[in-house]
Amino acid sequence: MGINMQTDSYDVIVVGGGPGGYVAAIRAAQLGFRTAIVEREALGGICLNWGCIPTKALLRSADIYDYIQHAKSFGIEVSSSSFQIKDIIDRSRKIAKQLSDGIGMLMKKNKIDVIYGYARLAGNGIIDIIQQDNKQNAEENKSKNSSKIPSSSSNIRISSPHIILATGARARSLPNLTIDHKVIWDYRDAMTPPEMPQSLLVIGSGAIGVEFASFYATFGCKVTLIEIADRILLSEDDEIATFARKMFEQRGIEIITSADILNIKVSDDSAKVTLQTSKDQSINKTFDRILSAVGVLPNTDDLGLEKTKVTLGKGGYVEIDEFMRTNEPGVYAIGDITTFPLLAHKASHQGIVCIEKIANLPNVHGIKKENIPGCTYSSPQIASVGLTEKAAISAGYKIRIGKFPFVGNGKAIAMGEPQGLIKLIFEEKTGELLGAHLVGTEVTELISTLVLAKTAECTENEIIATVFPHPTLSEMLHEAALAAQNRAIHI
Repeated sequence: MGINMQTDSYDVIVVGGGPGGYVAAIRAAQLGFRTAIVEREALGGICLNWGCIPTKALLRSADIYDYIQHAKSFGIEVSSSSFQIKDIIDRSRKIAKQLSDGIGMLMKKNKIDVIYGYARLAGNGIIDIIQQDNKQNAEENKSKNSSKIPSSSSNIRISSPHIILATGARARSLPNLTIDHKVIWDYRDAMTPPEMPQSLLVIGSGAIGVEFASFYATFGCKVTLIEIADRILLSEDDEIATFARKMFEQRGIEIITSADILNIKVSDDSAKVTLQTSKDQSINKTFDRILSAVGVLPNTDDLGLEKTKVTLGKGGYVEIDEFMRTNEPGVYAIGDITTFPLLAHKASHQGIVCIEKIANLPNVHGIKKENIPGCTYSSPQIASVGLTEKAAISAGYKIRIGKFPFVGNGKAIAMGEPQGLIKLIFEEKTGELLGAHLVGTEVTELISTLVLAKTAECTENEIIATVFPHPTLSEMLHEAALAAQNRAIHI
C-alpha cells in the first residue's frame, strides 16, 4: 500500500456522496467553503443508485401495467398486453445513471472536488483515502454491498477542521439466511432480476418489503410476505397498517404475520422454506426466490472511528446532538448512520443544518423528528408524519381524531381509486396537529401539505378555515379535519 504523504487541506470534507452528503457539500460550497466529497461507489449513494429513485421507476412501470389491466373499466379496449422485465429494469437503471451523472455536474458547477475511494479517519482532522488499484476487485466489492476497505489499494491523504460522515447504511442479513444473489436476494438483486420469478417470499414488511411485494405481485408473481411481528408496517399507525394489509391481500399478496423461519433448503433454482406461526403451526412452501428485506446496518466499520471520540449508540448508530455534532470536535454525522428514521430527506436536511451551523449562520434550528414524514410507494401508498394514535395516547395527550375515506371524494372516484383513508390526530384542548396517517393513491404527495401544516404549527381550526381546490384529492385533508369536529360534509 503506497502512501502519498502530501496532505491537501479543505474547509469541509464530506465522506459519502448520498442525498445527505452531496447536499451538504453543495451547501458548503454555496457558503464559500473549499469542499471535497469522498465517495466509494457512485454519486447519489444507495438512495439514487439502488434505492429511492430506481425503485420508484420500477413501481411506475408496475402502475402503468396495472392501469392497462383495468383499462376496460375506463371505457378503453386493450386487445393484449405484455411486459419485458429487461426493458423495465433498463429504464430504471438509465434513470439512476442520468441522475447520478447530474449530481456529478452539480459537483463541477459548485467547484467541489470529488475523490473516489474509501475514507478512514486518521485523527486530528486527517483522512486517509484508500483507492482500489484493480477495477475488477472494485466491481466485486460493490456487488457484495460491502463497506470493507479493499486489500489491494493505495492511499492519498486530505485534511479538514470539519469532517461530515455521511456513509449511509447497507442491507442487514439474517444469521440463518445466506444471500447467494441467485435464489436468495438482497434489494439489489430484486431490482435487477434476469427474469420474473413465478413465486417470491419477501421477509420483512417495512417499506422495502412491501414495495417489492407490490411490484412483483403486479406482474403476476405469487408473492408471500412474512413478518415476525403480529402486524405489518410497524412504524405506521395500527389502523392504517390494517387497512393497507387488506388492500395488499386484495391484490393477491399472501401475508403471514407472527411468523418465523425454521429452515431453508436451497436447491439450484428454488428454496424450500419451513415457517412457524405463533399458533405453533408449521407451514412448508417452495419459492423460486427469497428476498431478505429485514432492515439495514449503519456503515460505521472501517471508518477509523476508534481514533476519535465518536461514540456509537444502540444498533451501532453514531450519537449526535441537534446540529449533527459527534463527541469528536470537528467531526459530524448525518443520514442513515445517525439512527431512525432512515430517510433520504432527513439526511439532506441534516446536511444543510450541519453546514449552516458550521458557518455560524443565524436562526439555524435542529430537526424535529416528529415533523419528518415517511412515505411508502407501494400500491396502495402509505404516508405519515407525527404521532400515531397509540403513541399520542401513550404520551398522555387527550386527542380528537378525524377520518375521511377516499370513497367520499369525487376526484378519487373519477380516478378509479376509491379505496383509501385519511386519519388526522389533534390535541383536544389546543387543536394542535399531532399526527397524520394516510393510505391510498398519491398519498405520498398529499402528505406534504400536512407536514407544512405541522411545521407551521397550524391548528385544527386553521386547516378547517383553509379553502381547498375542487375537485382534488387534497379536499380529503379538509374533510378529515372537519370530521374531527363531527362536521364532515361528504360522509
